[in-house]
Amino acid sequence: MSKRKHRFFNTYLTATISVALVLLLVGLECVIALGATSLLERIKESTVVTMVLSDDTTSADSSRVVRILNVAPFCRSYEYISKEKALKEHIENLGEDPTEFLGYNPLRAAFEVRIASDYVQQDSLERIAAKLGKYEFVENVSYPRAVVGFFSRNIGTLTWVLSGVAVILLIISIVLVVNTIRLTVYSRRFSIHTMKLVGATPWIIKGPIVRKSMRMGLWASLLALALLAAVVYYCHYSLGLWLLPLTWQNVAIVSAVVILSGLLFTFFASVFAVNKYIRMKTDDLYFV
Repeated sequence: MSKRKHRFFNTYLTATISVALVLLLVGLECVIALGATSLLERIKESTVVTMVLSDDTTSADSSRVVRILNVAPFCRSYEYISKEKALKEHIENLGEDPTEFLGYNPLRAAFEVRIASDYVQQDSLERIAAKLGKYEFVENVSYPRAVVGFFSRNIGTLTWVLSGVAVILLIISIVLVVNTIRLTVYSRRFSIHTMKLVGATPWIIKGPIVRKSMRMGLWASLLALALLAAVVYYCHYSLGLWLLPLTWQNVAIVSAVVILSGLLFTFFASVFAVNKYIRMKTDDLYFV
């Protein structure tokens, strides 16, 4: 390998690694955004509205509740907790049996209703609680008001903060990629000028450079995905931090974002860089 080719290879390899590290940042942004969305969805889907039934509730009353919950749009799933099951869970959780000193089972039967995520809002849950509590055999309806209130008050602010941070990191990523590509094109500024002097059109000049930059972007994307997989694996198995559920949808989204970012960033960066040297006068090439 000649000295010139060796130097070009080193420059190309360095630029590829630099772009890959930037795309790794883009991938981490995507992972964090999807992970936060998934976490919020799981928190919402864990919201339970508890209907405590009175002791004189009949089987017909319970069947009536079941029919209502089966068609209710806010109900994702439900579970009937009998008095006996409630007593068993109480003994398992607290280690004491209230029937030993009371002589009877003081616990009530209940329905635990898991709410669909679209209805996990303060006003929606209030209406659901009011609707479920209107029956005479329902003693009490409760849900985690403090948790739901916190999310209702702060989810908008949290969304804006995360969006702002993502935009700032994206701008930083674009600037870093543009500067990296400009450095790779810089070494070819005199070749670009020579091609312009012999009559080559701007797109004939840009074509080989843009294609090479996009190939570099593709290789950098694949390297960034490999590094990202290593980071996610390390966080999960070494730190116990599961950043993102490994569903095929999430993997496809992250892969598409990283690869498209690599191709688009390098395409536009190389086009802008070549345009700069095409417009530049001969004397100016020695002072950039």
